[in-house]
Amino acid sequence: MSSTAQDLYSKSIDLKNLLRYQPHSIVSRELVKNKSGSITMFAFDMNQGLSEHTAPFDAYLQVLEGKAEVTINSEPKEVNTGEFIIMPANIPHSVRAIRPFKMLLVMIKEIQTI
Repeated sequence: MSSTAQDLYSKSIDLKNLLRYQPHSIVSRELVKNKSGSITMFAFDMNQGLSEHTAPFDAYLQVLEGKAEVTINSEPKEVNTGEFIIMPANIPHSVRAIRPFKMLLVMIKEIQTI
């Protein structure tokens, strides 16, 4: 049975148990997506990662469990359970699992007014 983001609305959810680790993989689930931004949950197995890239929006990354290395503008930072880091828009960044970890990624889009 598959579920949609709306299945999560108005419910109390234990994020750490929302996704399971998969060997040698990254698993993701989009929780919310609209014109203002998105919220996505990820589970990374050890040594899995996202290669260097840029995004047009600021992104908030919170580690829910485990340990990650987040490199922003060629500067690596360790981020542990309960910690967060903000990745600025248009700055190169990458993510790598030092050990299996789960994260919540919030993309914050700028709303243009005319």
